[in-house]
Amino acid sequence: MKSVYKISILISTKNRCDELLYSLNKIKYLLGPNVGCVVFDDGSNDDTYKQIATLFPEVELKRNPISKGYIYCRNKMLNETDADFAISLDDDAHFLVENPIEIIIDYFEKNRDCGLIAARIFWSKQSFQNSTTNEIPQQVKSFVGCGHVWRMTAWRGIPNYPEWFEFYGEENFASFQLFKKKWKVDYVPELFVQHRVDLKERAKSKSVFAFRYRRAIRADWYTYFLFSPILKIPKKMAYSIWMQFKTKIFKGDFKVIQPLFLAILDLIIAFPKLIKHRNALTSKEYQAYLQLNEAKIYWKL
Repeated sequence: MKSVYKISILISTKNRCDELLYSLNKIKYLLGPNVGCVVFDDGSNDDTYKQIATLFPEVELKRNPISKGYIYCRNKMLNETDADFAISLDDDAHFLVENPIEIIIDYFEKNRDCGLIAARIFWSKQSFQNSTTNEIPQQVKSFVGCGHVWRMTAWRGIPNYPEWFEFYGEENFASFQLFKKKWKVDYVPELFVQHRVDLKERAKSKSVFAFRYRRAIRADWYTYFLFSPILKIPKKMAYSIWMQFKTKIFKGDFKVIQPLFLAILDLIIAFPKLIKHRNALTSKEYQAYLQLNEAKIYWKL
């Protein structure tokens, strides 16, 4: 058993200086000899780099003069850290428990087959203090990007997040790769994170909805072709497309039509990459995967 673990908090950001400053103020008490923080400024033009360098000299700063994308930044930080465990937080997220480091170390020590901890995520801009819950830790299919922790030996054994996913679905990609390597993704509700997002406001924006809908559905299709047994793919694709028509278009939700067909075009364009990176589950692995609990994405009061 290792006596001292090195932990790094990794945050990627772009033009959200105020949110980032709030998050750093919330987590700065955690920083010390064995807990560091890396902020990757992905081409911001709102003085993010200058502000963080001035106000948080203890934070390690990286910067892209021109944006290279969220996934690029995540890969680079994970590949360059020498930490034992890496905490990934969005720039608008912070912990709602006082002892997250102790929770992380304790869980990883007691669960040696856990490659990644998925936090419980409270999605709201409203403050919330009571962190208790009746939920128990459990193995799940995937995790949420805004709050999770890597066991770095697990990360180093799988491929990088695919940059061509372009933000959305990369967590599912990593989860399948971990499953193939016999690593578990465990939802640990004791590790409680607030993601300061108003989901209702986000849904009101047609452009944001179209962007996220297109990225989400094509990411699902990408993972079908990358990881599903080949005989399962036609049925899964047909069912997915049919459900979009049945539950949305046939009920008058016509705003999904354009992003749906753009997602189909994205799938066609990405097909060479899907063939190149295919790492399909065996029939036995596929059946075992189906038995896992779904990812715990939203936690409500």
